[in-house]
Amino acid sequence: MKQIHAASAAFALFGTALMMAPAQAAWEPTRPVEIIVPAGTGGGADQMARVVQGIITKHNLMKQPIVVINKAGGAGGEGFLDVKNAKGNPHKLIITLSNLFTTPLATGLPFSWKDMTPVAMMALDEFVLWTNADKPYKSVKDYVDAIKAAPDGQFKMGGTGSKQEDQIITVALEKAIGKKMTYIPYKGGGEVAVQLVGGHVDSTVNNPIEAVAQWRGGKLTPLCVFDSKQLDYKEKIAGDLSWNSIPTCKSQGLDVEYVMLRGFFMGPGASADEVAYYVDLMKKVRETPEWIKLMDDGAFNQTFMEGKNYADWVEKEEVRHQTLMKEAGFLAVNN
Repeated sequence: MKQIHAASAAFALFGTALMMAPAQAAWEPTRPVEIIVPAGTGGGADQMARVVQGIITKHNLMKQPIVVINKAGGAGGEGFLDVKNAKGNPHKLIITLSNLFTTPLATGLPFSWKDMTPVAMMALDEFVLWTNADKPYKSVKDYVDAIKAAPDGQFKMGGTGSKQEDQIITVALEKAIGKKMTYIPYKGGGEVAVQLVGGHVDSTVNNPIEAVAQWRGGKLTPLCVFDSKQLDYKEKIAGDLSWNSIPTCKSQGLDVEYVMLRGFFMGPGASADEVAYYVDLMKKVRETPEWIKLMDDGAFNQTFMEGKNYADWVEKEEVRHQTLMKEAGFLAVNN
């Protein structure tokens, strides 16, 4: 991951012409384009979709309007089935997260990522173990010791949805700590952060972008990040602390790692020209100051993929999630 500081200034000097020009390809949209969000409002996927929408509109990157539509029903299944059934409709995109895998695996929903057309990986999202700043947990050890000293189920972990990434991480934490917690599902990451600030749960594993405002406001404490290395972002966020100040969970004795896809797909049967249009569009999005700010604010891993590399990565992630969910006992009977 790289944090870009000089890029914004340089971009303003010589990248404006590129930004202002609508994406050119052999095909382009002829009517408004929808971005389907298979999750609730306020979460990481919703925030990213709306930033992309704002960038495209502000910089006139597409001639047609673009709208964001949340379809969170059935753990995102509503959104996935909508796009699965959009064969031959190149005016519909979906932004994906781990429920791309977890929803069909947990529910038996007749859907696979292979029912859609991969467009581009925009980034990988991180997960952080958060606690309320009013609690005495200033380190992972403090947190773990408190859980071990309490009866099984007394500690409450808040997360987005059931049998999805937040609960998968929670089960992994329970195994690492050797103690059961009570998992409480909410509709989206924004609500999860609010519940933690209000003291209704004891911890969360929200993405950085979902809790950064509460961290800045002194309401939450980040204890560790579920990645293999510390985040590279060194700009101060809360007092003297930056994302880089947060240790990895593994370095603190919690051997749990997890990152999540943030990427786009289209409906089945999309042509090469249609896919190429949106890949080119998303590359232009990634060059803007607004995108750079989103990456900084959310401490994203800025990996970008398209084509076969993207499809191969998604296929491997599907296998990994099947293993994780089997270990957690979350697979539907027919999986």
